[in-house]
Amino acid sequence: MANRHTIILMQTSPNRATRTFMDYGSISHAMDGICGLYERKLKELNPAIRNISYDITDLYNFIDGLADMSALVYDHSVQAYLPYDRQWIKQRTFQHLKKLAH
Repeated sequence: MANRHTIILMQTSPNRATRTFMDYGSISHAMDGICGLYERKLKELNPAIRNISYDITDLYNFIDGLADMSALVYDHSVQAYLPYDRQWIKQRTFQHLKKLAH
């Protein structure tokens, strides 16, 4: 799973103009990017708080609160990008954070 180019597609609101993407060299970096996106949003909403903490439920609520989010992960065996849904992203972020905690 390492070094699999990953593109995160997202739309922050129902307005189609909010569609954007982020691309990463691996699934792990993509999960870091999603966490960083949420952390920046928390800092934006709470500028006076120095140390902000959150749990996985908060992160899931953020992901679920987006109008859309999906991932395209390059699979070398078929030489194509495979699509993954929001649920897969939530599972992978959880696994990623769990791995970082140990």
